[in-house]
Amino acid sequence: MLRLQVRAEPSRWWIYASPLLALLVTVLLGIALFLLLGKDPVRGLAVFFWEPLRTGYALGELVVKATPLLLIALGLAVAFRSNVWNIGAEGQYVMGAVAASGVALLAEPGGSKWIVVPILLAGSLGGMAWGGVTAWLRDRFNANEILVSLMLVYVAVQVLGFLVFGPWKDPNGYNFPQTQMFEAATKIPRLFASSRMHIGVLIAVVGAALVWVFLFRTRAGFAQQVGGIAPAAARYAGFSSRSALWTAMLVSGGFAGLAGALEVAGPIGQLTPYVPAGYGFAAIIVAFVGRLHPGGLILSSLLMSMFYIGGELAQSRLGLPKSLTGVFQGLLLFSLLACDTLIHYRVVRSKPRTNSANAAGAY
Repeated sequence: MLRLQVRAEPSRWWIYASPLLALLVTVLLGIALFLLLGKDPVRGLAVFFWEPLRTGYALGELVVKATPLLLIALGLAVAFRSNVWNIGAEGQYVMGAVAASGVALLAEPGGSKWIVVPILLAGSLGGMAWGGVTAWLRDRFNANEILVSLMLVYVAVQVLGFLVFGPWKDPNGYNFPQTQMFEAATKIPRLFASSRMHIGVLIAVVGAALVWVFLFRTRAGFAQQVGGIAPAAARYAGFSSRSALWTAMLVSGGFAGLAGALEVAGPIGQLTPYVPAGYGFAAIIVAFVGRLHPGGLILSSLLMSMFYIGGELAQSRLGLPKSLTGVFQGLLLFSLLACDTLIHYRVVRSKPRTNSANAAGAY
């Protein structure tokens, strides 16, 4: 018989090994899933884990998909380490895209390429403003930030729908709910002519470095983390829980809004109802798989990007539903939650009761 035994202290080895085991479990469950669907599991796994790496262009697409996931996850890492549960990054991502589009639509043909700077700034401010609504309601009325931030996602989607179906709708767009294509000056510069990789990749990497410095090399970052781990100790040390709340929501909202700005001014090039791609929710998984550490987030964002691209390829090449991407994301999350049990517990073999012990118990 096997049972779980509480560890004297959390296992540092399993903190880093658990995501790898979770990935292995996800792969095994994926094989079973492909068999149930009547598909070749080898080909199915190749679509998810080999095709996104096979060519230089495929690698570029992998990085393009990973960029918004990494940016949003960086902000969420700051919030979650502060014990502020911002579940509404998708809404902040959408409002960042809306704010950035508002500036991009003001650009004139042949304008300066420096307009990219205010576009990205507007996106960040839009996300911060939307995150600030949650912070204000939590600060002023003690509202639950999980519910408030989540509900604001649907409000943001309605705002987006109102704009693309209404005042921002392209009059020459054949009645499609979308804005006009942004001017060339507003497009995010690409890194390579043969790839869609843009400077957002560099911004995300720099963002990861800045978050690492903030969390692990500054007093403010230390205060954020102490407030999340031990609120009573934070109050005793004089750290403000109110400041931690606002910092967490504004930082996470700003990163999510920046991701939205990079998407509409980068790969998409206009504002459409399809901007909400689920990145804000997928980034929650990215954050926990990456252990809320900037270095880990880079790797986990690339992994989640593989799931997005693999799901699209499975739809076109294997005839599988698009929802397979969400299935793999869910499998990874639940596998991680299960494997994280090994951080605090060890599996031990329990000794069976002897016959003499049973007989003694009878008397």
